[in-house]
Amino acid sequence: MEESKKTIWVINYFAGTPNSGWGERHFYFAKYWKQQGYAVKIISSSYNHMFNEKTLPVTTGEFTDETCEGIDFVWVKTPKYNPQSMKRFWAQLVFAWKVMKLPIEKYGKPATIIVSSMPIFPIWSGIQMKQKWGAKLLFEIRDIWPLTLQLLGKKSATHPAVKFIGWFEKIGYQKADVVVSLLPNAHEHFNEVAQKKVVFAYIPNGIDATELKTVSIPAELKNSLPKNKFIIGYAGTLGLANALEYLMDAAEILKEDHRFHFVIVGDGYLKTSLSEKSKDWGNVSFFDKIKKNQVQDLLTHFDTCFVGRNDTPLFKHGVSANKYFDYMLAEKPILDSNNFIKDPVELSGCGIIVKPDNAQAIVDGILNIYAMTEEERKEMGMKGSQYVLHNHSMQHLALSYTNLFA
Repeated sequence: MEESKKTIWVINYFAGTPNSGWGERHFYFAKYWKQQGYAVKIISSSYNHMFNEKTLPVTTGEFTDETCEGIDFVWVKTPKYNPQSMKRFWAQLVFAWKVMKLPIEKYGKPATIIVSSMPIFPIWSGIQMKQKWGAKLLFEIRDIWPLTLQLLGKKSATHPAVKFIGWFEKIGYQKADVVVSLLPNAHEHFNEVAQKKVVFAYIPNGIDATELKTVSIPAELKNSLPKNKFIIGYAGTLGLANALEYLMDAAEILKEDHRFHFVIVGDGYLKTSLSEKSKDWGNVSFFDKIKKNQVQDLLTHFDTCFVGRNDTPLFKHGVSANKYFDYMLAEKPILDSNNFIKDPVELSGCGIIVKPDNAQAIVDGILNIYAMTEEERKEMGMKGSQYVLHNHSMQHLALSYTNLFA
């Protein structure tokens, strides 16, 4: 089959549509790539624990095609799993194995293959495809593994999972034509692991404000939000990297101060333990994940938005969480529990940065933002909005990506 220089395969286990509730990065990129004349296939898993259960793709056979707003998806049939079980890794390995069987006569021989990690295992599939078809291989790193497992999961360098994942990491850095990362300072780590200087490109997350159709949050959620309270809000994943345990400790300190209420919207494996811990305090409310296009409406009900990171060397490589951009677009002041790592809050001046892993520092930050005038909070929020629209436009980032294609 003749190769098309305009055919791109994106292999991303977590890639989703705007309805999936997660992983829309490559969907938005693909819209702009398509305008440039590229044929894009986004190859994703039929199941992952970050997707909205109500909008999981309906699959028929090993590979199921779906077109969403003009963007072609290929859903690879993978097992369901509990996110805290080993079956999760088995499902990821199944995905990596199956993508090597994708029929090029149907999907077009790719000139460029983007493998986006985590999970990291499909980089092996990408390497095989590169060798077989001569495609250009881009290895995109959203989070650095197994370093995350070591520094946040407290696993030693000799732990079997660290060594296993580390083998894929090293060969990926060595064999990829370009290593792309959402983290601006990660190239030193890549060079160290690869034992050579890799070709590096920084392409962070972003937001597509031109396509943002704000939809109201469900009436049940709206009616359940506290009234006449100063709301400290969080919308996103309830996972290890978000330092929400310290936000809950701050809520416990403030449980007798009836001016404040904490609203947590999202899902994740820590949700049960966090909600159980705070259930008797009366100042914390948990709600299920909402749709991406409902987030901006939700944020209008918050007075300040929380972003947290643990005090770990992991984040010296940078961060690029989508929640930053949602918060900033909503013109909300951000309470940033973080080291000074040149994150969007620090760079834009759209919030207050307090020490990480420190509940009292979070409390002090809340009190400082509360003490501001409404005008001062609005001015702070505006700085974030102006910054994200200027520096993190999806159109701009997608066009930057095209410079890397074959």
